[in-house]
Amino acid sequence: MGPLIYALIVVALILVFANIRIVPQATQYVIECLGKYKTTWDAGIHVKVPFIERIAKKITLKEQVMDSPPQPVITKDNVTMQIDTVVYFRIFNAQLYTYGVVNPISALENLTATTLRNIVGELELDGTLTSRDTINTKMTAILDDATDQWGIKVTRVELKNIIPPSEIQNAMEKQMKAERDRRETLLQAEGHKAAAITRAEGDKQAMILAAEGERDARIARAEGEAKAIYLSKKAEADGLIALKEAGVDAAVLELKKYEALVNMSNGTAAKLIIPTDAVNTVTNNAIFTETTGLGDNTKSAPKKVAPPKKDECCEK
Repeated sequence: MGPLIYALIVVALILVFANIRIVPQATQYVIECLGKYKTTWDAGIHVKVPFIERIAKKITLKEQVMDSPPQPVITKDNVTMQIDTVVYFRIFNAQLYTYGVVNPISALENLTATTLRNIVGELELDGTLTSRDTINTKMTAILDDATDQWGIKVTRVELKNIIPPSEIQNAMEKQMKAERDRRETLLQAEGHKAAAITRAEGDKQAMILAAEGERDARIARAEGEAKAIYLSKKAEADGLIALKEAGVDAAVLELKKYEALVNMSNGTAAKLIIPTDAVNTVTNNAIFTETTGLGDNTKSAPKKVAPPKKDECCEK
């Protein structure tokens, strides 16, 4: 009996060690007992019953990426384009993932394609090209809700590439070039406008400064002339006051009148106005000069000399 017991013990130990399983981190094992779901092993060491239990499926709990190939999609305005998507998902329930659907990854790919066609079919070409965020958000919500019963959590959906037909691409490139040319022309026009405005402002400021300078010069000249006239009149007034204080007689005053008449006659005035007393004075002086002969500087005409008489005797 001893060797048989030892043999049984050895066989039992071999079976135990052969059925020890270590589940890695972020991994779950689905265990079936006689073909029926029994439990789910989390990370750690586990022992299964030999010949009765089996590991039905090993599932990773890490986030996974599904890159779908480009597929034709028709927009609302009947434009066919190629769109490929990237789906980020993770498994949150190993039991549902194992028994919920046959080939869950293939089911997710087909659901992604149909959802994309439904969403893009409601948009036009321009809306499809400019509404990536809207499409991504709608697809994420729809796929996440539909895959809950498969134990899959869709975290994010991204449109990787949107490839319109070559004719549409050429038309878009021409449109973009025309738009850039329009912007360039507009910028040049704005630049010329700004330059013209700047030049006009500069000319305006220059004219204003020139006018202000001319005004200041005129004011300065007017002030100088006024000051000169004031000083001249003041000098004349001071001279008259000095003459008055000196007690000049009538002869000096008559001489000043003559000097004033001489100065007035040398001017450029067309008319000469002479006071009555000055006329009387000149008349009296003229009569005095004719009577006495004094003060008359007029030269008399030369007397004619008779030619000498001829001597008839001498001529003979």
